[in-house]
Amino acid sequence: MLHHEKLAFLKFFITYFVSVALLIILVGYFYFSQVKAHYLKAEEFSLIEYARRIKMDDGVVEYPKDFKHNFVTKPNEHINISNFTVKEDEFSKFVPMNKKFYYLEVHKSTRYFKNKLYNLKKIIISIQIILLLIFAFISYKLAKSALKPLQESISKLDKFAKDLIHDLNTPVTSMKLNIKLIEKTPDIQQNKALLRLKQSVDDISELHESLTVLLQEETFQTQYINLCEMLHEIVQTYKQIYTNLTFDLECKNFKVKVNKSAIKQILQNIISNASKYNSQDGFVKIYTKDNALYIQDNGNGIKNPNKIFERSYSEKHSSGIGLDIVKRLAFAMDIKIDVKTSKDGSVFILNFIYY
Repeated sequence: MLHHEKLAFLKFFITYFVSVALLIILVGYFYFSQVKAHYLKAEEFSLIEYARRIKMDDGVVEYPKDFKHNFVTKPNEHINISNFTVKEDEFSKFVPMNKKFYYLEVHKSTRYFKNKLYNLKKIIISIQIILLLIFAFISYKLAKSALKPLQESISKLDKFAKDLIHDLNTPVTSMKLNIKLIEKTPDIQQNKALLRLKQSVDDISELHESLTVLLQEETFQTQYINLCEMLHEIVQTYKQIYTNLTFDLECKNFKVKVNKSAIKQILQNIISNASKYNSQDGFVKIYTKDNALYIQDNGNGIKNPNKIFERSYSEKHSSGIGLDIVKRLAFAMDIKIDVKTSKDGSVFILNFIYY
């Protein structure tokens, strides 16, 4: 399952399961509250029944040991007949008597009441757990079923894209070879049209390589590599292309868990942009700090750094597709990319979770 497919699956599963779980918990809570109120009412009636037995038998009776009573004389005080007091260890109620004793105060231990509530909680929680497990399984099945059409569509698009990328390889290679042959002609080596054509072919070739790596996301294999070694190779290549720029690489031992081909495309794309859109005698500085890699240039900055990873957005005659692919590749490897920019240049920051 691809990274974005896992996210879609988890979102559907969590949304459905959490909704049902909240409903189950609320229903259990309200049922518990209702039954508890019923139990309290039953306890109050048991006190009334206990008081009735005392009044009928003139106190000569064997009473349950959880009950107790005493006679209260309160001639000047009115007590509401619906009184019922719930304390931590007992229930109590005042019941009117004859003129000799104005009220009978009856008490009952809460021991049996608490035991009934405890058993009720156990039953409700057990049922809720069983229901949650059942609906977790149902949520899983529904999420898998909902994801299936998406997976089929993505599979068809991937197949089409892979075939298209494969077919593009031949004409791109042919164009690059023919440009090299044309460049051997001294009269047109510095022809502006040829230089623009060469740049365009290089851009297409770079995009072709990036798309090829992106379409391999399904078989991404990650491993720990020393990123400094790869950066050294990339920087040496761009030093030969952009002889007017100063490249400063400060990296000794920076091991990260990534897909080797994917991280190479990310680095090449960012360093390529930092070189292309730099000032005439600018610099590209690459260094590490904590678990992050910094790629800094001193170009004119980026107008809208929040939009550069959008496929439809472009700056400085760039297609905008390259950074969109960079974002997708980084997302597949759990790499967070931040951009800071000003009129003095830009900094791309790659934060590696698996460091």
